[in-house]
Amino acid sequence: MKRQLFLLSALFFFFAATVMAQKNELPPVQKTNFRKDTLSIVKFGAVADGATLNTRAINDAIIACNKKGGGVVMVPAGFWLTGPVELKSNVNLYLAKNALLQFTADFNEYPLVAGNWEGIPQMRNQSPVSATKATNIAITGFGIIDGNGDAWRMVRKDKLNETQWKKLVASGGVLSDDKKTWYPSEGSLKGSKLKNPGEITREKDASFYIEIKDFLRPNLLVLTQCKRVLLEGVTFQNSPAWCLHPLMCEDLTVRNVYAKNPFYAQNGDGIDVESCKNVLLENSTFDVGDDGICIKSGRDEAGRKRGMPTENMLVRNCIVYHAHGGFVIGSEMSGGARNIYVENCTFIGTDIGLRFKTTRGRGGIVENIFIKNISMKDIVTEAILFDMYYMAQDPVILAGEKRVPPKVETLPVTEGTPQFKNIYAKNIICNGAAKAIYIRGLPEMNVQQIVLEDMVLQATEGLDCTEGSNITLRNIKLVTTNTDPVMNIHNSKNIMLDKISYRDGASLILNISGDKSEGIKLMNTDASKAKNKVTFTYGATEKALQ
Repeated sequence: MKRQLFLLSALFFFFAATVMAQKNELPPVQKTNFRKDTLSIVKFGAVADGATLNTRAINDAIIACNKKGGGVVMVPAGFWLTGPVELKSNVNLYLAKNALLQFTADFNEYPLVAGNWEGIPQMRNQSPVSATKATNIAITGFGIIDGNGDAWRMVRKDKLNETQWKKLVASGGVLSDDKKTWYPSEGSLKGSKLKNPGEITREKDASFYIEIKDFLRPNLLVLTQCKRVLLEGVTFQNSPAWCLHPLMCEDLTVRNVYAKNPFYAQNGDGIDVESCKNVLLENSTFDVGDDGICIKSGRDEAGRKRGMPTENMLVRNCIVYHAHGGFVIGSEMSGGARNIYVENCTFIGTDIGLRFKTTRGRGGIVENIFIKNISMKDIVTEAILFDMYYMAQDPVILAGEKRVPPKVETLPVTEGTPQFKNIYAKNIICNGAAKAIYIRGLPEMNVQQIVLEDMVLQATEGLDCTEGSNITLRNIKLVTTNTDPVMNIHNSKNIMLDKISYRDGASLILNISGDKSEGIKLMNTDASKAKNKVTFTYGATEKALQ
């Protein structure tokens, strides 16, 4: 067993180091290229008075540019009110400095269209900005695109202070039966009471969707099956739902953008890269109401049937402020995710730092993920999280909220069983978190082949690992206030704890529990600073520790 453990660890370290060294061998992201011809939306009748609806003028300019072989459509400085805008091939929509492209709060301007939401085909209101099967497109410049999301979003009372809540209720809309959630309309409230109301099924007719239209919030920007895409320099804010949603795109570059949503914005993700191939995301900032940088690939059977992983992606030099997670994979990852590199990023005040989430029924394989040089500060819950029991709830438990732990049972492995494996992270600093590392796999499919090394993690609690296998922690400094124990390992096997540092005077370094725990190795760790070294509970025996 000892020899097998060493060989496994050595092989994966060799694999990780080799792939990290070959990062630059990722397929190059193909760049956009536009003619210099420029058309101003003013020439097509657009008026920057904040009152005139410029939907037709802007779309006419885009269509004209496309028919001429492409070029730049200019949105000059000013306040431009509009309805949905559709990009066409070979068009760069350029927002000049001090240009505000403001989308209308009139829901009638957004027709219902067949789209995709949270990984499955659904009816949605048309997105403020969209493109389908376009090639060589861009949104660039220095201006702001505002989705008027406050008109669409429901808001929970416990997200606001008393003054804010009273002002929101007085503005109109309706309250839920328990008076704890505000909805902008009766249709929005009605939709909230249904399960997957937007899902496209045979028994639903047009009248059904119309009755709940207000609930079917659009993402601010949706690009579907597009190739050679550039988003650069622009601020995307106040989205009804997700901010940026590239779906099944290839050769995508996102650079120097700012995605901004209120902290209370339900489903207010920054960017959701779904089933995309060859992606560069760099030098961008996210301050949103849900996950910041998120990787997806479809949900459950629909995602597996699509069978398109998000792959060959580089994320670097990004900052995430308020968000449920800084860098996130899942939970809709049924098509898989692979060959993803994350480096030189900063997370400040996010609920979770590095967040990997899934649940039974998703299926899909998340593998070959390489993360390095991450700085975190004031993380609300876990700095690093692998969770295969995701329950579609906010990471932070609100006052008065009660949650029941999931039932632990071993089920058969099927196509709906998800996998997290071959994930390597190094050089991570976290100053402040509730828990440093949390790993929770399934009994039938552990979180596996994870290497975490060279980290300093300051948190209330240290390591909590349940149903993990073939996991290595090397050169990890756990500066925890709760030192009883510093590390807890439950029903896990082949766990290598190498050169672990902890606070002087810790009550207990390691607790091993569960009768399935085996092959756990604690090495190169000074045990003299702790009152107790190891305890064995809930069926674990001394044989579990090598």
